[in-house]
Amino acid sequence: MSSPERSVTPAVSEGGWLKFLMSARERLPAAERRVADLVLERPHELLQLSLAAVASQARVSEPTVIRCCRSLGCHGFADFKLRMAQSLASGQLFMHSDVSPGDSVAEMAAKVFGKAARTLLQVRSQLDPARLETAIALLCAARRVECYGLGSSGIVAADAQHKLFRLGLPSVAYSDAHVHGMAATMLRPGDVVLAFSASGRTVDLISSVDLARESGADVIGITALGAPLAARCSVALELLIDEDTDIYTPMTTRLAQLTVVDTLAVGVALRQGPELLTRLQRAKESLRSKRVRGFE
Repeated sequence: MSSPERSVTPAVSEGGWLKFLMSARERLPAAERRVADLVLERPHELLQLSLAAVASQARVSEPTVIRCCRSLGCHGFADFKLRMAQSLASGQLFMHSDVSPGDSVAEMAAKVFGKAARTLLQVRSQLDPARLETAIALLCAARRVECYGLGSSGIVAADAQHKLFRLGLPSVAYSDAHVHGMAATMLRPGDVVLAFSASGRTVDLISSVDLARESGADVIGITALGAPLAARCSVALELLIDEDTDIYTPMTTRLAQLTVVDTLAVGVALRQGPELLTRLQRAKESLRSKRVRGFE
């Protein structure tokens, strides 16, 4: 019988548990994957089934069902059903109906905005406060902050740099793999890298993070739950988002990353205290001459 250490990934909040099951099924052994597929196909019906019935319908043994439950971080079959019930009750499995060619503009807009709003609420419950605290402390103490990302995550890296330099932190953003690879070799202890990746599997970004760690810098990763990038970071802010980033340019993932950046920036600002307000006011004054007069 499997031990808890065999879990595919650490336990997640009840609200995101069925989405976690979707992500975790690929890493399960073939027999346990049949159990996961049965749950995902008929989640409401499975709540009423016994252990024996689930085993029969998945065409596996009862011990296999229990192993699957434990692989997913549950204590057993009863805990498995409890988490499934909690996730269904919160409406987390079916985030929204996909946009279709027949949708009106109003329907399409409602789906896009609905998905964005739900994603942000989910990420709010996923973030570990202790990890956020650690990340904010690293940024506050940083000698220099470098923000790395590629593609749409490169845009988030640029936004992070813009937020941080306004707070007085020496910072740069690189979205070219060759450039942030070279830059990472020149870091030293006391420097911090913010690494952004929707998938957490981008080889060039992982290589730059490895180089940064070898140089003695700390790395804060904003990436997918359980991704290879997360394991290489000093602190990982992991996001479990139901979005196929292999096919589509990340949309809600990008919004979640931007909101995490805002959270880190506000945390750093609060640590800096009243002195920051004076600096921000001076920065605003420097922009006054660049605005059209009469619209203040």
